[in-house]
Amino acid sequence: MEQNEEKLKEFRENHKTQFLASQYDALSVKLAEACSLIETEPEMAELAREEVSEIEAQLTIQFTEMDKIIESSKVEEAKPYGVVLEVRAGAGGDEAALFAEELAGMYIKYAENQGWQRSIPSVSASAGGGYKEASFEIISPKVYDALRYETGVHRVQRVPVTEKAGRTHTSTASVAVLPMRKKPTVEINPGDIELEFSRSGGAGGQNVNKVETAVRLVHTPTGVDVRCESERSQLKNREKAMTMLTAKLEMLHEEEEARKHAAVRKNQIGTGDRSEKIRTYNFPQNRITDHRIKESWYNVEQVMSGQLDAIIEAIHEAAAGDVIPGTTLEE
Repeated sequence: MEQNEEKLKEFRENHKTQFLASQYDALSVKLAEACSLIETEPEMAELAREEVSEIEAQLTIQFTEMDKIIESSKVEEAKPYGVVLEVRAGAGGDEAALFAEELAGMYIKYAENQGWQRSIPSVSASAGGGYKEASFEIISPKVYDALRYETGVHRVQRVPVTEKAGRTHTSTASVAVLPMRKKPTVEINPGDIELEFSRSGGAGGQNVNKVETAVRLVHTPTGVDVRCESERSQLKNREKAMTMLTAKLEMLHEEEEARKHAAVRKNQIGTGDRSEKIRTYNFPQNRITDHRIKESWYNVEQVMSGQLDAIIEAIHEAAAGDVIPGTTLEE
């Protein structure tokens, strides 16, 4: 009964179950009155016993219903409502940065095709063009399930525009898909966060470049840092940066937990080295190969324009059949 009392307190405090909890409490009062009649009014005892039985049945149904509502809410809170998509240039210099920008564009176009909300909290451009690294927010309850297997190192093989001899070059970029949840799975000590403000480097009117609205957060115990400059106010950038930082730390925590249960598990982002690839985009042969499921598609341009459905479906089918393990497979 003690456990029930703890849950009843939770039911009374939760706005989704407060009304049902008030009804439960009213029924409990009626139950106490009926039980009292059994002892004090012998001639009413039989009727009182029937009422007690009915009320107890109602209380059980009411309690079960409230419990289901709370559990359903917890499951909903644990589901990602969106993701932070990070793309970083790996091996390959300027060509890697250009490929990182094209990968980011591919996912943004895919999200646009799905009708998902998109924003760009932070972009660090490369001097030679493209992205050194960039972060994007994509908001939809469906996005994490769709893109969760895109995390890893992506490799491109093509002739760069600067290549005069016509030789094919190989470069890499890494992708990380970080789930954002309404209720974080990790606790962050505010004292562990360093906060920095600076002027935004992007376009956006007079306010953006004259006021220190850009926010950088550093989690000192892990060294994980994030930057947000997409909003016009410092407060909103701080809130977004905190969401991004939480997503990064949750991913770090999940990787540590997974390592406890697996002998070998590679970091999901990796180092950007060619050997840690999950997928190759071969432009001269018009071929994309996912090395985890050893399947290829011959439509590079279409995929880079955001038409990812066939690849995502194949990856999910393989994952459902336990073909994809928790590690990055080699070719």
